[in-house]
Amino acid sequence: MDAVSTTTKSTPTRRPKRRRLTLFLIAAHMLGIASSVDALLSTRTSQGTVAWIVSLNTFPYVAVPAYWIFGRDRFEGYVIARREEESKLRAALADTLPIIEASAFLPEQKTGFRALEHLAKMGTVAGNRVELLIDGHQTFTSILKGIETAREYVLVQSYIVRDDTIGRQLQQLLIRKAQEGLQVYFLYDEIGSYRLSRSYLRQLADAGVRVRPFHSTRGSGNRLQLNFRNHRKVVIVDGRFGWLGGLNIGDEYLGQDPRFGHWRDTHIKIEGPAVLGLQLSFLEDWYWSTDEIPPLNWQVWLAENSDVPVLILPTGPADRFETASLMVQHAIHSARKRIWIVSPYFVPDEGVLAALKLAALRGVDVKVLIPERPDNLLVQYAAYAFIGPLLQAGVEIHRYQQGFLHGKVFLVDDEDVGVGTVNLDNRSFRLNFEITALVSDRVFAAEIENMLIEDFSQSRAMTIEEMEAQSLWFRIFSRAAFLMAPVL
Repeated sequence: MDAVSTTTKSTPTRRPKRRRLTLFLIAAHMLGIASSVDALLSTRTSQGTVAWIVSLNTFPYVAVPAYWIFGRDRFEGYVIARREEESKLRAALADTLPIIEASAFLPEQKTGFRALEHLAKMGTVAGNRVELLIDGHQTFTSILKGIETAREYVLVQSYIVRDDTIGRQLQQLLIRKAQEGLQVYFLYDEIGSYRLSRSYLRQLADAGVRVRPFHSTRGSGNRLQLNFRNHRKVVIVDGRFGWLGGLNIGDEYLGQDPRFGHWRDTHIKIEGPAVLGLQLSFLEDWYWSTDEIPPLNWQVWLAENSDVPVLILPTGPADRFETASLMVQHAIHSARKRIWIVSPYFVPDEGVLAALKLAALRGVDVKVLIPERPDNLLVQYAAYAFIGPLLQAGVEIHRYQQGFLHGKVFLVDDEDVGVGTVNLDNRSFRLNFEITALVSDRVFAAEIENMLIEDFSQSRAMTIEEMEAQSLWFRIFSRAAFLMAPVL
């Protein structure tokens, strides 16, 4: 009798638990279905769409929160404000935008950037001087000297900022310039610089430096997202001098990382009207983060004794098109003699892979330089899933041996060069805010060629035999890593 009584009393307790579990399962699968619809309508690659739909309906308990944190590739709310006819930013720059957006009256056959001008909403402008900066010492020496010469303002933007020796050197210089009465603006990515100390930022702010994070989680559609990053590295002085390239702010970029040692990177300095395009990109990011429009100098300055054409191309997840991927595909398709590409991360999309194969098959010298030891194992393994077919098509893949390769460069034939922040992976193509300077000049292209010849001499060429010698388990793991390419 006691046993029967105990069983009867416990049954009502278990039923509510079962109902709650049933309701949870139903809700999870309904959310999975709803999220699948969103993925179907918004995910930009078929590979990513299929992967998310399968996981959202098979394991919604894990996949649904993962999708809303990592899965979306459209940055909501951020618009290129200068393109909006009634925007505050466009009104403030009404007299300036026609100068920046217009082409530079270059002969049609002089530049291969016409299609990219439409994507940039800016023209290729002549009258510039471009200086190649190889590795950290040249780059930071040039930037710090440039900031020393500032008379009106300094704009600094970086994905990663470290509170270390070079970081503090920059900090103290910016503090001094602010105390001298200059306007100093400091913009950093809130995810890339998550380890940056509050005391570092507070010291800047206390000295009068305008310090802001780029709010990649700002906007109703972005608050749960961790996918979007502002990967741009830009410094501008007085609207006359600008720097951009692969180097963040930290001692490891000076070769002081004990894991990688030598850090191979590329930056450039621009003097001339193209700096206004660089400045406009910074202003758009600052405006997104603060709703403020700093008073900047928009006068057109021509470099003395130099007339190099430059197009500044900002790209990002708010673009109507996949601008970064289209830029790389355009460069490959336009190559007649050669296309040499340098990237630390090499997991390109199908469009870029097809373009590389076609270029090699039509006789173009196609070389890709990647690191021997990347800092991301999944990226390293994913590359093995498609390197074999590239080698079979005639594409040369070289692995840099002397430390870590981090530059982002491409050379087309004997004249056109791209230097900036874009890696050849899905993150740069679709998830990051990036920026590239496209330079059309034979003298500068020759400097890039000499730099890359030296880099190739310190690399090893991969072979088909090397790929075929990989074990079955290695090939399985590389294919599985490649399936994760949309989120790498």
